[in-house]
Amino acid sequence: MATVVISPGQDEKPISSYDELLSPFHAAIKPPSAFRCGAEMEKFGVLSNGVPIGYEGSHGVRALMEELAANKGWVQETESEGSPLIALLRNGASITLEPGSQFELSGTAFDNCHQIRDELEEHLAELGPFSERHGIRWLGVGFHPFARRGDYTSIVPKQRYSIMREYLPTRGSHALDMMLRTATVQANYDYSSEQDAMTKMRVALRLSPLTTAIFANSPFYEGMPFGGKSYRAKIWLDTDPDRSGLVPALWKKSATFVDYVEWALDVPMFMFLRNGQKVANTGQTFRSFWKSGFRNHRPTLFDWLTHLNTLFPEVRLKKTIEVRGADSQSIELSCALPALYTGIFNDARALAEADAFTQDWTLDEVTALRKEVWQKGLFARFRAGTLVPLAERLIEIAEGGLERRAILSLVGKDERVHLAPLKDLVSHGQTPADRLIEGLDRAADMRAEILVRTDLIGRSV
Repeated sequence: MATVVISPGQDEKPISSYDELLSPFHAAIKPPSAFRCGAEMEKFGVLSNGVPIGYEGSHGVRALMEELAANKGWVQETESEGSPLIALLRNGASITLEPGSQFELSGTAFDNCHQIRDELEEHLAELGPFSERHGIRWLGVGFHPFARRGDYTSIVPKQRYSIMREYLPTRGSHALDMMLRTATVQANYDYSSEQDAMTKMRVALRLSPLTTAIFANSPFYEGMPFGGKSYRAKIWLDTDPDRSGLVPALWKKSATFVDYVEWALDVPMFMFLRNGQKVANTGQTFRSFWKSGFRNHRPTLFDWLTHLNTLFPEVRLKKTIEVRGADSQSIELSCALPALYTGIFNDARALAEADAFTQDWTLDEVTALRKEVWQKGLFARFRAGTLVPLAERLIEIAEGGLERRAILSLVGKDERVHLAPLKDLVSHGQTPADRLIEGLDRAADMRAEILVRTDLIGRSV
């Protein structure tokens, strides 16, 4: 679940026309020459015994953020004057917090994946001194390998989170797990027209369960392997069906921005802000808020943008297209998701190939597949076979796009270098989860070994 810091703009007048609801998407259109790629990467901070760090305290994420602001040029962000620190901003990037103090780098929009990798390594290096002093490890895995729900006696004091903590469990039994114990890597892309946006949304939605399987990386539940590949993906099957899933309205080839807006309008809200203070209105759809208001309040464009940020489909449309179906990854695979979809989305031939590759995949088939990949990974069944050859074909398409882009690193490698570890895994029919648990039963201390295998900073040096 990504968090984006949104500040109210100058125009806070009530929304007066449907065109205003469409305006954020039309305003984001840009020429292919201006296309960028970006990544959002979440991770768990834990003490040496695997216990999650919290928001407060000398070793909490608030203290870490204050140190980064003091020493590394990050600017502190709060929701209102005098409210708790919840984000940092610097040069187009942000550091934000998920409800269970998961630490997220929402990176700068870059020209290429080499820059994304460099930014992540710089970020981990900046965390190093604080982490070393306090004995903190940062884990790149999709579901917390050790923590229990009861370990979270408090959550990050973002106004929306307290409302979500009360409301979402009424919509799904795993909602609190989603909030507190999951972590993802996401990749964000531009679009050149309404048609281009809808094509990319449709392709990524079809590919969503395959993406989840390829990047399955959460095989642990409270200290032990649970027998599947992605506990995070299992959780999203029972969180909140109103605001998650595969957005069926976008599967038709004639889909437009209106179809996404119509879907979003009928999703219940969490809250809106007035004068920096939350006004809870859980259960009211944005359509109802727009038409009828709430306690004499009428929705503004800022409220609409906030609402769009509380929708959690597998692929999300905002000012970029967000691919959201992957578990958080190891340092070796940290740029594999951005590289995969950069190769597909930022090369016209690759996008056409991916569209043709998936054009006859039906919503019913993909929905059924989504219910299997959390357990079986690449050996989930699709039609007559497993997902392995489909994953190999998808990587082949992406490699072609990256090769044609021909953007070289300082050592002369093109962006395919970021796909190489993933390609190797898939060639063996494996997911990242398979590598995590390989031989684990022979470890003298399973907890200690899990910490070593999922540790981001330790594996990056």
